[in-house]
Amino acid sequence: MIELVGIEKSFGDNRVLRGVDLTIQTGESMVIIGGSGTGKSVILKHMIGLLAPDAGSVRVDGQEIGQLSGAALGEFRRRFGMLFQGAALFDSLSVAENVAFGLRAHGGHSNAEIEARVRQRLAMVGLADRAVENRMPADLSGGMKKRVGLARAIATDPTIILYDEPTTGLDPIMADVINRLISETNKKLSVTSVTITHDMKSAYQIADRIAVLYQGKILEVGTPEEIQGSASPIVQQFIHGRSEGPITAGGAA
Repeated sequence: MIELVGIEKSFGDNRVLRGVDLTIQTGESMVIIGGSGTGKSVILKHMIGLLAPDAGSVRVDGQEIGQLSGAALGEFRRRFGMLFQGAALFDSLSVAENVAFGLRAHGGHSNAEIEARVRQRLAMVGLADRAVENRMPADLSGGMKKRVGLARAIATDPTIILYDEPTTGLDPIMADVINRLISETNKKLSVTSVTITHDMKSAYQIADRIAVLYQGKILEVGTPEEIQGSASPIVQQFIHGRSEGPITAGGAA
């Protein structure tokens, strides 16, 4: 279980999070939606311990992240896998080397074990092709980069996976492929997942519950059906992408 209690975070005079409260159950697929610059990525960074809150606490399975440092924090982060917005593959490494990166960094695996794990994870994301393993990121399409990034995220057997705008930059067909892979991966590995996205089709497809972030707080949390039926004009404006409503172009009511 991931628990965010009263999380506040400012960068200079910019108060981004203003008391975020959110509980994510073990094995749940939570999607966080909200406008650009509202702090969705900041929340993910708090979950993995890359940022410390100005106030409030973050707990994972009862462990207060703020109490961890050094080797203990590093060991804690091994529980996470992350698919970055642009896949964030290492340009100088092949597909296989990218997927193997975390396994080699953490140690404790033989070359044969790493090779087998890499091929297994690539197969899980639909890239069971030996020729693909030797390709460089520059030779991959956007969709293939996302799939390699997902294979790398799950290579170390994480219990929690964070997805940062997983369908950004993809055409509708490839976005659907990635959404299906996320749903299948979550079920096969029985992981807890947290996704931030602007893509409502993606949110409805992969979420058990959706949290709406607005003006630094969680405005509403519910199943996709509950969010679609929300009585909040702010929620309705966002999920339908309407220009008219309480949310202005600047993001304020």
